[in-house]
Amino acid sequence: MKRPAIFLRLALIALATLGIFFAVPLLFPPPFTAEFIPNPFGGRQSEASAINNHGQVVGWAYTASGEPHTFLWSKETGMTDLGNLGGKFSYAYAINDHRQIVGWAYTASSEIHAFLWSKKTGMTDLGTLGGNASYANAINNHGQIVGAAGTASGERRAFLWSKKTSMIDLGNLGGEYSFASAINDHGQIVGEARTASGEEHAFLWSKETGMIDLGTLGGKTSSADAINNHGQIVGRADT
Repeated sequence: MKRPAIFLRLALIALATLGIFFAVPLLFPPPFTAEFIPNPFGGRQSEASAINNHGQVVGWAYTASGEPHTFLWSKETGMTDLGNLGGKFSYAYAINDHRQIVGWAYTASSEIHAFLWSKKTGMTDLGTLGGNASYANAINNHGQIVGAAGTASGERRAFLWSKKTSMIDLGNLGGEYSFASAINDHGQIVGEARTASGEEHAFLWSKETGMIDLGTLGGKTSSADAINNHGQIVGRADT
């Protein structure tokens, strides 16, 4: 018999006895306890997407007019609206231990651009690779950001952004598409990319090796979703 899942319309984190946090929607049997994060923006829905080692939470919450805005939550300050890039919508997907936040937002010209937010600079537009869209998915504790961005030729490529280099195209595996999902503190990046034969394979990228095809489990597709500081990678693959 399946247990009933509890779906909440407010952003929520559940703190386990071991200090583990979860985002909604979720199923939480005892001994978990739930801590609600009220939405002060006026809307009826919010979602938490990431948490750092200091318990600071990011995500997005809807305003009274139905616009999703990026938020930062902490126990001390509650939920803070981080604004946008001139458009109506913004979404946060990751936060590092220095309270640097990344995601994407609409610009005044209705383009979708990756952003970096910090207390010092506010929300900064990271630009694109020549196209009209970009998305930031992850940031490490050195402020290196990964995601995907459009090129002038209409392709979508995985990128690495840093303050020193700005946005760098990480290439692909022979096809026209690549997407970076995660980066560790050593600058190793994982994601997925299309091969010359049209299959989508998980990849590992580093400055020393470039993009390496991680293969599959015998099927045609795979993707890598996360990597830790020991270089261990998790994801999905067809058998």
